[in-house]
Amino acid sequence: MRLRGSVVTLGSAFAISMLLSGCAQQPIVQRSVAPNPFGYQKVSAVCHVSPVTTAADGTLNVNMTVRSDDGLCAISVQKPGTGSYASFGVSPAPEHGKAFLYNYDGRTYVNYTPATAYAGTDTFTAELIPGGGKKREHLVVHATVDATGVVVAKPAVTAPTPKASTTTTKKKTVARHTTTRRKK
Repeated sequence: MRLRGSVVTLGSAFAISMLLSGCAQQPIVQRSVAPNPFGYQKVSAVCHVSPVTTAADGTLNVNMTVRSDDGLCAISVQKPGTGSYASFGVSPAPEHGKAFLYNYDGRTYVNYTPATAYAGTDTFTAELIPGGGKKREHLVVHATVDATGVVVAKPAVTAPTPKASTTTTKKKTVARHTTTRRKK
């Protein structure tokens, strides 16, 4: 193969075509876990979320399986159309953990972190407000929490702290006896 008077090997032609084809493609952003814009979020070792379903009354429902290893499990939602919700809240709150909602990169994230070493079920409702006078949506999260392999560290036993020395003085106890005289 000749290119402007130069000889190009088949390998070079392949390499050039791969470089040029890479320029024409846009990267596809995929997230397997929630973003960590706050820098402190720990993701649970087990986090499975079902697709969101809509009940007859319009309530949104999602099932979640999470391990209570002090990590979170996240749900990413967008308001109908596109974009994040204008506002949100939690009512009622989870009984056996905590919920945290935030907007990031055009999505609303609903994070749930179960209480460490808790095993059982938990339920909470995320109130999602689209804004613009549109009706708020209720997202009910049904969490199944597993504590398999979770070990809670026992608090370290500390030596008792020495008490400040005190000087005790003996108090003299005086017993008073009273006698009653009888009249004769």
